Formats: sequence, structure tokens, C-alpha cells
Amino acid sequence: MANSKNIAGLLGPALIAITISETVNVHIWAGNTAAGIHFNGAVLFVVGLAIARAHNLWVRGWPVLVTLSGWFIMFLGLFRMFFPELQLEGAKHTSAVIAETMPVLAVGIYLTYKAYSREAR
Repeated sequence: MANSKNIAGLLGPALIAITISETVNVHIWAGNTAAGIHFNGAVLFVVGLAIARAHNLWVRGWPVLVTLSGWFIMFLGLFRMFFPELQLEGAKHTSAVIAETMPVLAVGIYLTYKAYSREAR
């Protein structure tokens, strides 16, 4: 549980900051290059893999959300590495990008809450 709270304490605020900044600056994705998307994917893959390796915990309760987030980030990174042109094409649809980032923002808020709130004894 302590490991879950530690990772959620990093992952939650990071997801909040990243999703808000990507939503506010959604226009920059359209002007990006395939190489930039590939690099972004490589970084996401390594981060997701690190989370999945450090926290591969399949239990009932909120800690499984940390594990699922790691796997999701890893697969998103792979997608961006292998299909950067598809990512660029999808970035042209601003409303779709915003709709896709809202669930990620919700997960970030929930993980932040779980990481920094006191547990009932």
C-alpha cells in the first residue's frame, strides 16, 4: 500500500499537469512532426514500463488503478512509437483530443486524492 501511495503521489499530479497542459495547448500537436511524436512515445513507453515493473499489483481496490495506468501509458507509448502519423492525424480533431484527455484527468485527480488523503483507521 505504501508503494501504491508513493507512485500515485507522483503519477496523479503528473497526469493532472500533463492533461491540462495538453488540453490548453492542443494546437501544438497539429504542428508536430512524426519524429517528435515518436520521441514522446519512447518516453511514455519507458515511464509506463517502469510503473508496470515497480507496481504490477492486481488487487481489488484503488491500487490496481496505478497498475492499469502504467500499462496504459506503456501501450500509448508503443502506439506513438509505431504509428506516429496516426497520432498526428488524430491530433487534428481538437474536440476528440479534449474528450480523450478528460478521463485521464479524472484518474489523475483520483490518484492524487488517494495518495495525499489520510486513511481511515
